[in-house]
Amino acid sequence: MVAIEVIDAELAALYGELGSEFAAYERVKQLIMGQIKAGRWSAGEQIPSENQFVAALGLSRMTINRALRDLTADGALTRVMGVGTFVAATKATSPLFEVRNIADEITGRGHRYHTEVVFVRSEVPAEAELANAMGSRVFHSLLVHFEDGVPIQLEDRFVNPAQAPDYLAQDFSAVTPNVYLSDVAPLLRGEHVVEAVRAAREECELLGIDADEPCLLIRRRTWSSGGLVSVARLVHPGSRNRLEGSFGSEPS
Repeated sequence: MVAIEVIDAELAALYGELGSEFAAYERVKQLIMGQIKAGRWSAGEQIPSENQFVAALGLSRMTINRALRDLTADGALTRVMGVGTFVAATKATSPLFEVRNIADEITGRGHRYHTEVVFVRSEVPAEAELANAMGSRVFHSLLVHFEDGVPIQLEDRFVNPAQAPDYLAQDFSAVTPNVYLSDVAPLLRGEHVVEAVRAAREECELLGIDADEPCLLIRRRTWSSGGLVSVARLVHPGSRNRLEGSFGSEPS
């Protein structure tokens, strides 16, 4: 549902009150943030479309698009491709130095979790390093994890069949790969590499984001006592996630 039903006169009046000391797109940003801070547009609500803003304010689509893109990059808005633009909730926080179950993280925040399985299959590894570590065939899964209906993580994972032989038989819409692998091959050691990236076209489509949205990428490797278990590529839309961690000891 759009945040307000009749917008033309209201938005035009509010826009006019902002004066002309700022560029048009900056005034649009102020207008939107004013509505959010006043509580008129709440977290998760869909805001007016670009076309509605154009009609209400008499500005170009380019101006409106720039304002929405800036606010999305700032984390104030979330844009779901083909659906619309929404007021962003507080960014999902994921631990940087821990390997935790994403379902537990989301439900622990009091939000709804579900996952969509794109595929789970056996295939010949394309990378020689992966073949050397896991063998001539590996298990490969691709999942999208959702918080309150919004995709917040794409999980692209390769699994060593010797460490998790029944991986292909699991229902990952009911239990996450993290939970299953923790049961059959308990974690002995893990490695995280974090990068800022732009997602591939197919990944953008699965995450419902624009092609130019920055993303956080975690490359994760985990080992059990039997050797390398899993190599995962975890893609997070930058406007919907943040990573945090701590180090050192507590002061005495």
